[in-house]
Amino acid sequence: MQHVVVLGGSIAGLAATRALRGQGLAVTVVEPDGLATTGARGGVPQGGQLHALLDMGRTQAERWFPGLSKDLVADGAVLASGDGIQLYENGTRKVSVPGNELIGVTRTLLEDHVRRRTVLDDGVSVRVGRACGLDIRNGRVTGVRVRTAGSAEVSALPADAVVDATGRSSRLTSWLAAEGWPEPPADRMRIDLGYATARFRRGGELPGVSVAHQLPGAAAERLDTGAMAAVEGDQWMAVIVAYADRRPSRDPAEFLRRMREMGAGPFGVVADRCAMIGEVETYSMSHSLRRNWWALDRLPGGLFVVGDAVASFNPVYGQGMTSAFLHASCLAAHLRRGADLHAPARAYFRHVRVVVDAAWEVSTLSDLAQPHVTGPYPRGYRVARRMADWMARASTTDAWVNERFLDVVNMRRRPAALRTPEFWWRVAAALRAQAAQPGR
Repeated sequence: MQHVVVLGGSIAGLAATRALRGQGLAVTVVEPDGLATTGARGGVPQGGQLHALLDMGRTQAERWFPGLSKDLVADGAVLASGDGIQLYENGTRKVSVPGNELIGVTRTLLEDHVRRRTVLDDGVSVRVGRACGLDIRNGRVTGVRVRTAGSAEVSALPADAVVDATGRSSRLTSWLAAEGWPEPPADRMRIDLGYATARFRRGGELPGVSVAHQLPGAAAERLDTGAMAAVEGDQWMAVIVAYADRRPSRDPAEFLRRMREMGAGPFGVVADRCAMIGEVETYSMSHSLRRNWWALDRLPGGLFVVGDAVASFNPVYGQGMTSAFLHASCLAAHLRRGADLHAPARAYFRHVRVVVDAAWEVSTLSDLAQPHVTGPYPRGYRVARRMADWMARASTTDAWVNERFLDVVNMRRRPAALRTPEFWWRVAAALRAQAAQPGR
């Protein structure tokens, strides 16, 4: 049986492990914190923040972990749909989309369930330690060097292939450079983003509402972006997101004030009626990053990269975990085609690029509207930005337009779905109808 080493026990690493096991491969997960089946992992600074598992992410998660949503709901997670999901654009509530679903769950509970299922697999072993380099011979990866937790001892862990799931701080490019291999070209966009999350005791203050989301609007309006979801433990988790000098602090009074000023009404209801639990947790993100592995002309065989180690972008749209599950699906598809595990995985990276580019296009178009973000601007940006504003306005009243928009945000469709003549005819019709309303 061929053996693959997965670096990192994150959602991306665990999903990749499941995909590899589906192809009959033995897997060793290297994780500094081990894979304890309860509690938050150490070394995850954003672990206490509100996370989103978009609809496509949940679909893929169910593929690799059947019955996961049912198990999460049994443990208190909240499945929202229809009018239970309220989306706002610059303070205006969007029309609801039947069939749209989101699950409210903490990252800790989600990872608990995924880890538990992973470690119960006899074909998966766990190595507690930190990867510190690759062994590359005859043009392919043959193993990983691992530093044992709590010591300076380094040992070799042989492998037929290696999957890097160590996140945006991945050292893989440095390891390759040390072995004489080129580093992938990277795209960086400085966004200077900050976000803060707080928890509140949940009762019956918002009957029927499980998720509320204030989407990014025109930069000039300066409204905070935020999201709120009902999660396990009869709690609300609320996050406030802003850029540059407006980044939120850990001050509870400031957090409550900004919730009340949010254009989406449910935030104010929770701020006024619910008791805050614990402290406000903050996290900052200086830039979005995309490593273009598919652009390399030389790539060692047996090397795969998933999750934030490929690309990490503005978390406002919640695409991170969903992208990780989609990367696992790309890995499975690559292996199902009979790919040689020892060969350079060029076809895999071309497949992953489709997922990465779609998420990058959605997030960066919004980021570039911020006055402090200086590019790089893609060709035709000004026209695209104007069209995005029209689409956002139309989606507040036209359910068909909003459904197509959510298909792209939830990663069910590629952004090209928003560039068809039919779509823009509907956008124009919605804007004309809005203009004809009294007072508009």
